[in-house]
Amino acid sequence: MKNTTNKFMSLFKSNAVLIISGILAFISCFFVAPSMDYINYINFRVLAILFSLMLIVAELVRLGVFYSLSAALFKRIKCPKYISLFLCFLAFFLSMLITNDVALVTLIPFGIMVISGFKISKSDKCKIMCLTMIFMTISANLGSMLTPIGNPQNLYLYTKYGYSIGKFISVMFPFSLVSFILITLYVIISLDKFGEPTGSISDFGKDNNSKKYSQAPGDKRFYINLSITIILFILAVLCVLNVINYKLMFIIVSLSILILDCKAFKEVDYSLLVTFVFFFVLTGNLGNISAFTNLITGILNKNVVFTGIISSQFISNVPAAMLLSAFTDNGRDLLIGTNLGGLGTLIASMASLITYRFYAKYKADNDISDHYLLYFTIVNIMTLIILLFLHCGIN
Repeated sequence: MKNTTNKFMSLFKSNAVLIISGILAFISCFFVAPSMDYINYINFRVLAILFSLMLIVAELVRLGVFYSLSAALFKRIKCPKYISLFLCFLAFFLSMLITNDVALVTLIPFGIMVISGFKISKSDKCKIMCLTMIFMTISANLGSMLTPIGNPQNLYLYTKYGYSIGKFISVMFPFSLVSFILITLYVIISLDKFGEPTGSISDFGKDNNSKKYSQAPGDKRFYINLSITIILFILAVLCVLNVINYKLMFIIVSLSILILDCKAFKEVDYSLLVTFVFFFVLTGNLGNISAFTNLITGILNKNVVFTGIISSQFISNVPAAMLLSAFTDNGRDLLIGTNLGGLGTLIASMASLITYRFYAKYKADNDISDHYLLYFTIVNIMTLIILLFLHCGIN
């Protein structure tokens, strides 16, 4: 019985948003009878683009592209402070293209590997690891807010409110610029005493385990697969920009990856797609309940940005964006609110949980005690306050 309970709790923790969204969607069906109208709730364009992007990124990861690039650059950096700074910059800019959670899943293991190799005391290494993981998480969450494909809620809101790419970037650019400056200052000030070369592991990037990647870099087939995958990524971006029909893009990407490397389909986060479907059903049903509609509309009319931020702290920013978008036409403020809402609590952004799981494993493996959650909360709230002042200044 105890083992069953532990397994259930483990399953719930790793799929909390999926399970909760499913339960809420199911309950909402008692208030709005199921019908063919439910199909109209689902935004198939968002699902097709999100799936295609995750599939393309999965193939790039399987090709070892991110690992090889990171390995080559890490060999040139010998100071913990600059390793941390580089990791944060990489997370910041990479998240704009492959989403914040994928960027962290890709980069965090490499960061742990490199920092673990520095010849410094265990306590110093723990401090560097803790702060670097926190700063990388903030970097990914804030860097991703600049582009429509940077995170799932951006893609959804971009489609929902019919943004142009120029208008979208113009709304979020001031926040991204200030965020980049803040992250740079955080790393430089916090890790100032680790600015001298200490010697890092010499064999990073020399893992040639053929089972780890679908193709070995240097093989002719590797370059063919890489070229095709890059073309597919360009097609997906063109679809986001409304240049290519999403159905055509979805078919081309799916069939191409199926032929190139069918195992990439196993790496797609299907739980995120199902979560989106649940929330489409939930928000669609809630939109047909007049009492709820009047309540949420009244709250949103007072301040959309703050409502987005507060909601994100409890249900994370992706569900918050999907839920609140059904009750407001103010896409600009909702975009700002749910992006800034990724700061704050650990569950405000699913990407934050990804980093914490990696760090918790590192902590357990090395039998260390630290103040990760305390530092994480302080830095996130401080950053959120600064960006809120920026928002108030712009308005």
